[in-house]
Amino acid sequence: MNTPKYWIDTAEYDIESAKVMQKGGRYLYVGFLCHLTTEKALKSVIAKDGTTPLKIHTLTRLAELAGLKDILTEEQKALLNELHPLNIEARYPAYKDKIAEILSCEYCEKLIERTEVFLTWIKQQH
Repeated sequence: MNTPKYWIDTAEYDIESAKVMQKGGRYLYVGFLCHLTTEKALKSVIAKDGTTPLKIHTLTRLAELAGLKDILTEEQKALLNELHPLNIEARYPAYKDKIAEILSCEYCEKLIERTEVFLTWIKQQH
């Protein structure tokens, strides 16, 4: 369960699930699943040397723990920052409506594409 393969396999499952949610118009879940995909991708790098990833969800912190923080492009950093509120805040009513407003069909389509590009890049880091 703590192997890079486990984390990548589940990240791939999550991005495919995001695509299903996109087709069904469930945009809040698209954002959440893109965050989850990215989180698991980062944890795959941490698990590379047998380290058990911390049970945290902050993508920038996970990138740091994975030793990737200094090699991330500006686009990748922007993606991590953009995905951050789509994890925890999307679960709470005070934030949910605000986040749902930005998650349009087009926005989510691009978010999935950008997340897939990030996942592909992570796989190259192994």
